[in-house]
Amino acid sequence: MKMEIVNTKWIATVASIWIQSSVGASYTFGIYSSILKSSQGYDQSTLDTVSVFKDIGANAGILSGLLYSAFTMQNNRRRLGVFAGPCVVLLAGAIQSFLGYFVIWASVVGLIRRLPVAVMCFFTWMAAHAQTFSNTTNVVSGVHNFGDYGGTIVGIMKGFLGLSGAILIQFYQTVCNGDPGTFLLLLALTPALVSLLFMSLVRNYDTNTKDDKKYLNAFSAVSLIIAAYLTIIIILENIISLSSLARIITFTVLLLLVASPLGIAVRAHREDADRYAQALLEQRGSKVISSEICKAEDSIEYHELPSEEGQAKAFSDDERLSDEGNMNLLQALCRVNFWLLFIAMFCGLGSGLAMINNISQIGESLGYTATERNSLVSLLSIWNFLGRFGAGFVSDIFLHRGGWARPLFVAVTLAIMTIGHVIVAVGFSKNLYLGSVLVGVAYGSLWSLMPTITSEIFGVGHMGTIFNTIAIASPVGSYTFSVRVIGFIYDKVGSGEDNTCFGSRCFMLSFMIMASVAFFGVLVALLLFFRTRRFYKLVVFRRLQNL
Repeated sequence: MKMEIVNTKWIATVASIWIQSSVGASYTFGIYSSILKSSQGYDQSTLDTVSVFKDIGANAGILSGLLYSAFTMQNNRRRLGVFAGPCVVLLAGAIQSFLGYFVIWASVVGLIRRLPVAVMCFFTWMAAHAQTFSNTTNVVSGVHNFGDYGGTIVGIMKGFLGLSGAILIQFYQTVCNGDPGTFLLLLALTPALVSLLFMSLVRNYDTNTKDDKKYLNAFSAVSLIIAAYLTIIIILENIISLSSLARIITFTVLLLLVASPLGIAVRAHREDADRYAQALLEQRGSKVISSEICKAEDSIEYHELPSEEGQAKAFSDDERLSDEGNMNLLQALCRVNFWLLFIAMFCGLGSGLAMINNISQIGESLGYTATERNSLVSLLSIWNFLGRFGAGFVSDIFLHRGGWARPLFVAVTLAIMTIGHVIVAVGFSKNLYLGSVLVGVAYGSLWSLMPTITSEIFGVGHMGTIFNTIAIASPVGSYTFSVRVIGFIYDKVGSGEDNTCFGSRCFMLSFMIMASVAFFGVLVALLLFFRTRRFYKLVVFRRLQNL
């Protein structure tokens, strides 16, 4: 029984959740960006350049997608034996994470001489690039194991990745005593160790049951509880100063909450085992009836197929999926829908990430205290999570009930981000709290919607490679907005030897530009929606109705 439960998709999901909860170090850049800037002697534009390489590493996961496909394809698994499967991709990520953050830590604390900017950019890229290996493995394996609820499982995986930033910051405040240098060492060790501990449990399974949604909802409920708990802790930290003992207690409770999905997995496995045993007994007692039912089902399928084929002929070339949508990367690149999705992600993920990376500098310019700035960074992880979880969950509901095409939710999300950018640009008192909520939720939503839309339009077969290619839009957009817009305008407006700037004028023009770009993304997403809504109604929705 013990070995049986280890080899289930439920334990694989729990292992993925735990790994996702630890690997989001790229979202904590705001915690150590100041010491990185001061220890290395960077100006704002140079810091933004380093930050962009972090973004490129964290989002350009084509290599992880190719590696995942290579080591999980059935033919390769037979040939490679034990040296195959998702665990190989997780191992590659763990090695990169350790090397990248360890070298950054060594340079910041003076263990090694100050690194040239190009070298620092390389190791920053490497550290963040590790995240794509974990993310690709856990997301694609999740979609493989729960294909009927792709939005929900992607939301769960992406949600815990978003929460991991706040979890790591709580670890930092409990263990590191506010020292960002020590935090960098923690980032070198924690994600790598967690991945090594649980990577062998992450596997792909070909089983589906009607009650999958019930337990996926339970995982979702746990993630919401963790998000609410973290929010309460962050608010308390702004009101009162927590003692060391209080921090240890609150962090212990947090660890128990993160561990709680294991109980859900045990219950799900027991129910699956009971259902299988009951079905086996019924099958032995009613072989004749079962045989006739199978014949009836075969007859029904035979008469339905021509109808679906006839409807498929009505689709345009851009709406039709060859071999049930299992396109490879080159086939996807030739589709207009691919580029519409890419442009929408450039507008949303690029501008959203630029805001997230500069939240500490924006807060400093507007007169926020260090505690308030750290809280904003932590809260961004919460809003990021709510977007990742909520968009996948809500879009699944609308898709299952009415066949609503997911690209519509991309348009709504980008509209919310547009409003958030405008609020940050205006610069009224405490505007960052409201602006960061809108931008954070919208940014997280896009990360949940994009992989799910990719799997539905282009298929699951090469999903890891295709969605990681689309994800390149994030660092490309982040570089454009962070360096060429925010950093350039900030340095022009700044004054003094250290080129500092105070007041809303420092970032107003930058965020009005990003608001305009996000609104353009709304129009692009609406075009994608109109191009794909018939496909969703006649193919995706019909498939879900026939479950």
